[in-house]
Amino acid sequence: MGRRSVMIGPPREPARSTRDEVSELPQLDIKELRQKWRSVMGNTAPPHIGKPLMVRILAYQIQANAYGDLPKEVVAFLDKIGTGSPGQDNRAPLPILKVAPRSLSPGTMLTRDWNGRAERVMVLAEGFAWNGKTYDSLSSVARAITGTRWNGPAFFGLKAKEVRA
Repeated sequence: MGRRSVMIGPPREPARSTRDEVSELPQLDIKELRQKWRSVMGNTAPPHIGKPLMVRILAYQIQANAYGDLPKEVVAFLDKIGTGSPGQDNRAPLPILKVAPRSLSPGTMLTRDWNGRAERVMVLAEGFAWNGKTYDSLSSVARAITGTRWNGPAFFGLKAKEVRA
């Protein structure tokens, strides 16, 4: 019987982070961007797209590949309003989506702007870290940040709710 390798410890970090990949796009020349387009999009870049738009489209797609794309309902809605002709009223009622609660993996960073400051909370295996302290719940963190009682998942935008796209 052959030996199997077993990975011990945390999974390896990818060779390059999504942030690094996106942040280097503006420094690429048009030829390099077209090569990147082929590798990310799987086809040839349209010849009429200039560098600024190409950077934006590639940045979006790289992030969508890493973190997930828009819900199907939103894509269908955008397709619907984008198919009209100029001058035509393409407005349609916005779809109502049910946003599912997210599960939080250790290492996830939550951010919330509060009173002009970006507050960052790290999800731990058992609890949450903020400003050098560990808290047992997101509600405890939200209370520490605001000084008032909050539903933690709602404060950080994680609670399931109906939203207009």
